[in-house]
Amino acid sequence: MTEGTMPDSNGSPTPQTRARPIDSTPPLFAPPQHFYRTAALPCPYVAGRIERKLITELTGQEATGLYNALSRAGFRRSHHLAYRPACAGCAACVPVRIPVADFAPSRSLRRIERLHRDLAVRIAEPRATLEHYRLFARYQRSRHTESDMASMTFGDFRAMVEDSPVPCRLLELRHEGRGLLGTCLIDLLDDGLSAVYSFFDPEEPRRSFGTFLIMALIAEAQRRALPYAYLGYWIAESPKMAYKARFRPLEGLGSEGWRRLAL
Repeated sequence: MTEGTMPDSNGSPTPQTRARPIDSTPPLFAPPQHFYRTAALPCPYVAGRIERKLITELTGQEATGLYNALSRAGFRRSHHLAYRPACAGCAACVPVRIPVADFAPSRSLRRIERLHRDLAVRIAEPRATLEHYRLFARYQRSRHTESDMASMTFGDFRAMVEDSPVPCRLLELRHEGRGLLGTCLIDLLDDGLSAVYSFFDPEEPRRSFGTFLIMALIAEAQRRALPYAYLGYWIAESPKMAYKARFRPLEGLGSEGWRRLAL
C-alpha cells in the first residue's frame, strides 16, 4: 500500500480537517522487478549439459525502457518475457552484437550480398499474414521438426509476431516473381536493432538467406544511425551458432562488460 493520509476509524475524513488536493508527484520508489529461474532442462546446444534461464516479465509503460537496459545486460526477448542463460558452472552462451559502423564484410559475405541483388529488403509493421506463416511452417518442417515451434498454429505464430510489449518490426526479403523468401522479427532498441527470430525458404540452402538477413539487419541499423546489431548468443562449441563468427568485428558480453572477441 502506498504511503499517504490515513482516514479515521470509520473510513471517512474527520470533520476537523479540510480536504487536500491529491498529490500528483510521482512516488519516490518503483515497484521491484521480479526475476525467476526456470527448471533445469537438457541443453539444446551442448550435449550433456543442463540449461536454466533467468526470466522476467515485460509489462506496463516501463517495458521498453526496462528491455533496453536488459538488452545491454545480455537479455533476449520471447513474447512478453526477457531472458538470459543462468546455468550453474557454464558460461558457454556469450551475448554478441556487431558495432555496425566498423563492420567489414569478408569476401564471402560480399559474394552473398551480390547473390541477393534480385531481392528487395522491406521493413514492415509487425502484422502476421498467412504468407508469413506458410514460409515459417515450411522452414520449421525442414529445419526443426522436433522443436515445439514446429507445431505452432497460425494463432501461436500471430501471437509471437504481434503480441509484443516493445516496439518491433518485420524485416522481409522479397522477390518480384516469387514473393516472400525470408523474414526476421526485429526489436527496435535505443542503441540498435535486435534479431528475435528469423525464418526463410529452406529449399535453397546455397543462397544463405539467413546470412543475408543479418547483413540486411546491419544495413538497416546503419541507415537508422544506430550503433549496434544484436545477434543473441554465440556458443563456440555449437555448430548451430558458428555462422555468427563470420560477422566482424563482433563484441561479446563478459565479466568486464562488452569487449571485442578475438575470433
